Amino acid sequence: MSTIIERFNKIKSNILTLKPIKPVNIVAISKTFSLGHIQPLIDYGHNHFGENKVQEAISKWSDFNKVGRQINLHMVGKLQSNKAKEAVKIFNYIHSLDSQKLADILSKTQINENKKLKYFIQVNIGNESQKSGMPINELDAFYSYCVIEKKLDILGLMAIPPNDNNTKKYFKYLNELNKTFALHELSMGMSADYLEAVKNESTFVRIGSSIFGSRF
Repeated sequence: MSTIIERFNKIKSNILTLKPIKPVNIVAISKTFSLGHIQPLIDYGHNHFGENKVQEAISKWSDFNKVGRQINLHMVGKLQSNKAKEAVKIFNYIHSLDSQKLADILSKTQINENKKLKYFIQVNIGNESQKSGMPINELDAFYSYCVIEKKLDILGLMAIPPNDNNTKKYFKYLNELNKTFALHELSMGMSADYLEAVKNESTFVRIGSSIFGSRF
């Protein structure tokens, strides 16, 4: 068994030990890694992979789904509005919806492409000026706009907490926010903090280096 599969199974085992209330989806973050490097996990049957750049996703995955294996691709990085049309064509999930302009383009492109994606609204949970995400005080209006005006399929919220040793506090707060909208999915947690995220009811964890090793 490859090291990648051993690491992946260890993460699954760690999650199951917590006895989560809902199933937890592991999004294997494959950004910067070649298809050859991540192939063992594909062959193992895993089908949730994440990228943070549209062009890299297109060059890596465009031909893959043509050969009979359906992979669910997750956009986990900042999505520029000028890349949104291409993103709809290649991705199945967007974890970084954070502006009306982006919602407008994605909604229109979905109709043109006859394709319905699943979305997480990214929240700037720590109110950090250097981070993307919808400010908490604008979240209610933005959620209504996405769902009612744009008919987007919003699964839940997503956030990357500040690096200030208060991760548990932010995960707990995002979970509470998620419940105020009666949303059933929650995207939070990465390699260093996914277990704390699962304890706070995350259903999508985004894990890269703990599966695939260090990026060079």
